[in-house]
Amino acid sequence: MAKILINDGIHPDGKLLLEDAGHDVHTEKIEQADLAEKLPAYDVICVRSATKVRADLIDKCPNLKAICRGGVGLDNIDVEHAKSKGIKVYNTPAASKEAVAELVFAHAFNIARFVHHANRDMPTKGDAEFKALKKSYSKGIQLRGRKMGILGFGNIGQETAKIALGLGMQVLPVDLVIDELELDLGLYDSDTASFSVKVKTVSMDKMLAEADVISLHVPGGKSALIGKNEFAKMKDGVIIVNAARGGTIDEDALLEALNSGKVRGAGLDVFVGEPTPRKDLLEHPNISLTPHIGASTGEAQRNIGVELAEKLIALFEG
Repeated sequence: MAKILINDGIHPDGKLLLEDAGHDVHTEKIEQADLAEKLPAYDVICVRSATKVRADLIDKCPNLKAICRGGVGLDNIDVEHAKSKGIKVYNTPAASKEAVAELVFAHAFNIARFVHHANRDMPTKGDAEFKALKKSYSKGIQLRGRKMGILGFGNIGQETAKIALGLGMQVLPVDLVIDELELDLGLYDSDTASFSVKVKTVSMDKMLAEADVISLHVPGGKSALIGKNEFAKMKDGVIIVNAARGGTIDEDALLEALNSGKVRGAGLDVFVGEPTPRKDLLEHPNISLTPHIGASTGEAQRNIGVELAEKLIALFEG
């Protein structure tokens, strides 16, 4: 039996699986400042993005056998240091892929059809300026027939590509490792016929030059992947969506591109400096905003909880 700290929450189904397997599961959050004192009593810690598991904390926990991240990115965990200590590190790269990909298109449609603008204006002006608003927001664009640039062609990038293909878009994925993939576009009803599409990745320059919509699906790094030089290579009126990590887009360069009209609109689910994003981004009229909810659906949270539970059960039964 393992003593497991679930520090940032878990779906009840995941908790139940762990308890049914005989594990001692604790879900009361321990604040970051108190972890060094209390975590040594545990065999496992499971976190999301809020809790940091750095080398100094790992070194104080000789009983630690596994660190779990409910989600994709591992930037809040010193992974290599943990592995050097013989500690397993798990994440859930596929569990939330549908949820994030769907949010990408929620933002893309918002911008393409001015939905984020209309939602702000209709409550205050809709009864008195209906015709004027209709005229203002009647110059939207359709996504069908346009090109979708996808920066990072892992699980979420692939799911984004599937939706784009289903909409009748051409996809232009960019990836450092993948050259070609066959994507299964089976319908929800598994009894109906499914089909697949072969997709080849393209160069970064080709994607930037041709894409009408660009979506980022890459981990955070030390510097932005999309900055002033990359915006300069894009088509005028491009839509850009970031549901990956804050910092993958240079926020100063993004504001400049929005103000110049180079970028038609941006959909942002992630920000530098979370949980206090900069106000000029939050107040910009051409940005569709959500508070880092890409994986925050009931289905995705259940998938994450169950996947983590199954991995831990296999670890301790093995």
